[in-house]
Amino acid sequence: MQLTETTIEQTLDSGLPEGILITGDIQPEYESILTQDALNFIATLHRQFESQRQALLQKRIERQAEFELGNLPNFISETKNIRESNWAVAPIPADLQDRRVEITGPVERKMVINALNSPVKVFMADFEDSNSPTWDNIIEGQINLRDANDRSITFIHPVKKTVYSLNHKVATLMVRPRGWHLDEKHILIDGTSISASLMDFGLYFFHNAKTLMENGSGPYFYLPKLESHLEARLWNHVFIAAQNLLNVPQGSIRATVLIETITAAFEMDEILFELKEHSAGLNCGRWDYIFSFIKKFGKNKNFILPNRAQITMDRHFLSSYVKLLVQTCHKRGIHAMGGMAAQIPIKNDENANQEAMEKVRLDKEREAEAGHDGTWVAHPGLAQIALDAFNEKMPGKNQINKVQKNQHITVQDLLQVPTGTITEDGFLHNIRVGIQYLAAWMIGNGCVPLYNLMEDAATAEICRTQLWQWIHHTASFDNGKPITAEFFQTSLETIKVELESEMTQPIQNAIDLFSSMVLSETIDEFLTIPAYKNLT
Repeated sequence: MQLTETTIEQTLDSGLPEGILITGDIQPEYESILTQDALNFIATLHRQFESQRQALLQKRIERQAEFELGNLPNFISETKNIRESNWAVAPIPADLQDRRVEITGPVERKMVINALNSPVKVFMADFEDSNSPTWDNIIEGQINLRDANDRSITFIHPVKKTVYSLNHKVATLMVRPRGWHLDEKHILIDGTSISASLMDFGLYFFHNAKTLMENGSGPYFYLPKLESHLEARLWNHVFIAAQNLLNVPQGSIRATVLIETITAAFEMDEILFELKEHSAGLNCGRWDYIFSFIKKFGKNKNFILPNRAQITMDRHFLSSYVKLLVQTCHKRGIHAMGGMAAQIPIKNDENANQEAMEKVRLDKEREAEAGHDGTWVAHPGLAQIALDAFNEKMPGKNQINKVQKNQHITVQDLLQVPTGTITEDGFLHNIRVGIQYLAAWMIGNGCVPLYNLMEDAATAEICRTQLWQWIHHTASFDNGKPITAEFFQTSLETIKVELESEMTQPIQNAIDLFSSMVLSETIDEFLTIPAYKNLT
């Protein structure tokens, strides 16, 4: 079946296509995104791939059960030939050759304009960790990206009346859909919630692929939360089917995979191999990677991590992960992207601001020196610092030709637990950040500046799982005091009073959900799954 964009202006006045139910409000402006052809397109993807998605999610459960029995991940013996043979991914498109600094952020309209106008090479528009997936945020995000690609996007500040529009030259656009584990509850296909991944990808691809290609670019993506090369294989099958359905040339789609789970770190070659014709490399998703390390081995008392602030990229398990990623990507002729700097400019304290910006500079210089071909920032104020670091170390468009040799990264390297301390301040900080982030997320804000850092779902997950791990194993603070559920509950009551005096939005729902997950007998897979049920 061939689907086209010929009825792009068609509204839903004549009713929804058979088997499709939308429970979210359809504002008049939403109809240009939720056309019958677009809905049929994502329904086709759902019907073809939903059973495979569910099978892969079941494999995650089975693998987690093995870890809880004490088994640990390893490189796969059956795919040794892929790791050791010579092959390369497809040639890199012209507008993805130079990715030395990429800015990320949610798909909010003003953010899209400012990010595309900022002095970076790429804007990664995020439907995932920095976006709270309210129905309005998701559909308006699709509108914003479509308008950006056809260059009609504008925004008028409601108070200042300032008009925002695109510059003549803008950054290359990449899009991050939500992960395989998430559903979109507002669209049902044959009575089943559609995969959030397929919805975000499918609507964007349907409405933008041909426009992008006519403009000399293409439909470029970031793929989050993959746990195996089989999950990359599913994405590749989706890409092939989508291109066929819209009669788009195969290989037009390019995707960078975030290596942000400990299991995916053992399958980097295999992931690139599965996406070979559609690959745009790998990225060090450092915060989710730390979260995954805690979650996967949370019940193993030998994997207790210290304060989050002590888990820096120079720790052996993280530096080994970086070395393996750079080595793997460059061997296959593709980009190895660095991770996010969580710092943001501090306006009211110059000394603190200089200290924060120095941390950013050192982090970006480390990434460039390690061989990365680019890096991430979350705030335009960090763009020049990151650019300066990469401009000094990387005079060309990338440094893919720098192939690291004789770096044999072992299982033990990737699983070495960092030493350090757990402090009461670190414990309380995790509670404060977790509750404030969750409270903001539940009213539609997924990117929250807290204590001079930009927090998103990944960093909130670290807070939650660290608290669970410390309490579950009755770890001790550096002063010898045991960490107990009782101390958590007492601390929570004190912090509740403190936050209620500071915050404008209600926080009780966030407190109830956060505390229930911290005190649960098991580590919930993702904070956002139960939180999504409470999303306003």
